[in-house]
Amino acid sequence: MQQLSVRGIICDMDGVIYHGNALLPGAATYIEWLQRTNIPFLFLTNSSERSPRELSEKLERMGVSINESHFYTSAMATSAFLSSQCPGGSAYVIGQPGLINAIYEAGFSINDVNPDYVVIGETPSYNYESITKAVMLVRNGAKLIGTNPDLTGPVELGIVPACGALVAPIELATGVKAYFVGKPNPIIMRSALRILSCQREFALIVGDRMDTDIIAGIEAGIKTVMVLSGVTQPDDMKRYGYRPDFILSHVGQLPELISYSG
Repeated sequence: MQQLSVRGIICDMDGVIYHGNALLPGAATYIEWLQRTNIPFLFLTNSSERSPRELSEKLERMGVSINESHFYTSAMATSAFLSSQCPGGSAYVIGQPGLINAIYEAGFSINDVNPDYVVIGETPSYNYESITKAVMLVRNGAKLIGTNPDLTGPVELGIVPACGALVAPIELATGVKAYFVGKPNPIIMRSALRILSCQREFALIVGDRMDTDIIAGIEAGIKTVMVLSGVTQPDDMKRYGYRPDFILSHVGQLPELISYSG
């Protein structure tokens, strides 16, 4: 197999490292290799539910130890974006603590009367009442933001609705299209490269989705690796007008591909 020289790796989590609370094949070997070689790496997830600390603790429960500095989420990217657009603003948030805490840390307040933004992330508590409130606020002028455009996500038992699917009823009821900050938005990709202190020419992105991970890498000028352990299978890739640079069965095969040029 041709070896690829890189100086930084951006890696998805859901469908690459784990499904729900189950570690995927090859993930432990891959993480051990990352830490042993000291290659700069960042877990970049479109999931907005958990904070970096919670993600670190989740992996710890699976037997893998990674410092929370190696995680960056769509919730963090969304909060940074909102802060840059409307410093000290307010938002009505439908999401989990990882998103709500990131909103607070960005200097925003929570507002369900006349917010600047309605922000949607993944949450099991999504319901008709919260949809109705969001629709009313958007129709009254609040801007609609989604943490990521993923329509589905993998869990142990199969595929479940993700942020893009949760935003859709609000878009349909208001006629307003949401702005999504997570992958493949260049905003989150620039943030990842900045955290890694790595130029795009020497970076690699690893993921399981054509419509977020792979297109994000292609549009950012970053080499791409598709793993088939998540939501995408070989036949699915035929529907897209672009291809990943490399295709692997699982992330445990990645060390065979990489030559670290640090």
